[in-house]
Amino acid sequence: MPDRQRADARRNYARILAVAEQEVAAHGADASLERIARLAGVGSATVRRHFPGRRALLQAVFSERIESLCAHAESLTEAPEPRAALLEWLGALTDYSASARGMAEALAQDGLDDPSHESACAVVLTRGLEPLLRRAAEAGAVARDVTAGDLLALVTGIALATEGRPEAAVEARRLLELTVRGVSPEGLAGKRTREAAATRV
Repeated sequence: MPDRQRADARRNYARILAVAEQEVAAHGADASLERIARLAGVGSATVRRHFPGRRALLQAVFSERIESLCAHAESLTEAPEPRAALLEWLGALTDYSASARGMAEALAQDGLDDPSHESACAVVLTRGLEPLLRRAAEAGAVARDVTAGDLLALVTGIALATEGRPEAAVEARRLLELTVRGVSPEGLAGKRTREAAATRV
């Protein structure tokens, strides 16, 4: 591809993505691809060449924030309190998913479509979450049968349930706290420690 064509393609991509971010923020995951093309000043075929489907478009819209969430997860992997680290990250994910229109729907679609797609929002977030969950489970702070997929599904459900409410992030956090009482009650780690000690006697 000649340099001129490559430069034009890069400009088109950036323009489409900027418009898509605005449209998804305004209309959620159902933002019209045709309207995005029109506002970006390109044809629908150009949009589909860069983003073969709505899922690819949503992945691009949310990729920067998802990368930031994964970096935050990595920064917490050596935190002294595994339970607190896990809950801090889940809180950050809940805040963003509840306040960024379309994010929860993107995660929900990942669960309905092929979950093996490497760039899928849920796949990338799972890779970031698993080390935190593993440390919390090893510390006895989370039930061992809880999976990263379970936690993402819970956050997705909470975000979908609160999306569009006046204080969506606040309500989502409250629901997350209620959920955590069942997933990781405060006394779980102490109980497991006592049970392990009893088996050694």
